Amino acid sequence: MATVTERDAGDGLEAHAACGCGCAAHDEAGRKAHGVDTAIKDRNLKRLRRIEGQVRGLQKMVEEDRYCADILTQIASVHEALRGVGRELMRNHLKHCATSAIRGGDDQAAESMYDELIDMMYRSAR
Repeated sequence: MATVTERDAGDGLEAHAACGCGCAAHDEAGRKAHGVDTAIKDRNLKRLRRIEGQVRGLQKMVEEDRYCADILTQIASVHEALRGVGRELMRNHLKHCATSAIRGGDDQAAESMYDELIDMMYRSAR
């Protein structure tokens, strides 16, 4: 399976002819998750809605000229909440998509997945 990745320099979007994840759950609109537990998905959506509310609260704090340290404290809370969602998503990706690609017997798909995992680790470490 050939992996074709084109990165749009303007906004960082990626278009994939095949991602190499081994999940074969693709449509013309893009890649799809493989093996998503509905309880985890619901928990992540609930967390994201809570984060959305926190961000709206931050907007209000800025509009009301609230004390900078208070705003920065709330920003740190939002960052930590997003990292929590990211950890859940990374766990699911490793458990299902990456495992499938690496164990699938297709050396090229496995190599593509290794590259993707390395890229994800570097992006999340910033």
